[in-house]
Amino acid sequence: MGKEKIKILFVCMGNICRSPTAEGTFRSQVEKRDVQDLFEIDSAGTHAYHVGSQPDSRSQLSANKFGVDLSDQRGRQVHESDFYHYDYIFAMDASNLADLQFICPEEHQHKLSLMLDNIPKNNGKSVPDPYFEGRFDDVFEMLNRASGFLLETLLKKV
Repeated sequence: MGKEKIKILFVCMGNICRSPTAEGTFRSQVEKRDVQDLFEIDSAGTHAYHVGSQPDSRSQLSANKFGVDLSDQRGRQVHESDFYHYDYIFAMDASNLADLQFICPEEHQHKLSLMLDNIPKNNGKSVPDPYFEGRFDDVFEMLNRASGFLLETLLKKV
């Protein structure tokens, strides 16, 4: 039997902007390195606003500009089973992290962190929500950079 995959979940509020972009950027970098067999990657939202919806068209447009396709993703809400299944759960901002900490069983709290904590000297920083603010390209670049650091860190552990 093959080696156990590293299971990663990216979380924002509605699962249509930031977390699908994080999933897409990380998946893209994994594919470029040809290490897909090492990872299971998904995203979810803390709220059920957009369950079953594609990522926001503006997020898809921004990702497409950088060669990343988000169109196969569908919004879903975080489920209690996610805390047992995933090895790492990355929240996009402090509010999402607090929501996750509130519902996460004590024995799995260590799996939770902020996505931008993967970038050196960025601890505690949040990914801005582009849904109302715009800045989709900035958010893409931020998440792409964090994904690169995350991938390098995880590849050292395998």
